[in-house]
Amino acid sequence: MPLTLLTPAEVGSLRDFLAEADLTLAGLDAPNVRLWVERDADGTITGSTGYELSHDGRHALIRSVAVSPGRRHGGAGTRLATHALARAAADGAHHAWLFSRRSGPFWQSLGFSPADRGDLVRVLADAHQVRLFQETGQLDREVAWSRPLARSSG
Repeated sequence: MPLTLLTPAEVGSLRDFLAEADLTLAGLDAPNVRLWVERDADGTITGSTGYELSHDGRHALIRSVAVSPGRRHGGAGTRLATHALARAAADGAHHAWLFSRRSGPFWQSLGFSPADRGDLVRVLADAHQVRLFQETGQLDREVAWSRPLARSSG
């Protein structure tokens, strides 16, 4: 199933999909957020992935990586996550960051290491998810992860 870039008209259906996955819904339509979705033959979203770039473009907050329950354990999550990582690197990001309290082993399998939340906040201070977590007090409960990105060759 090909990944397609999310259009503004599709934000509502992605919001519903991410709500079921218990992922952050803030900023899905922000100009510096890039999101892709995967759909089944009926047009239902079955996977999503994306990132939000820092204002200097050097850092990417990986977000909205989700797979519908019936399609998990087949490599879809890895494929979706690596798509976002590759696209972020191609857009000039040097480093990837994310929040995850539940999926640490998955992200470690993709080269992520535990990171300091303060460092993430410093480099991605204007990211919607970062601002939301600060405003709601959720930041102190989050686990940050990071990894360098391979530079794109063209």
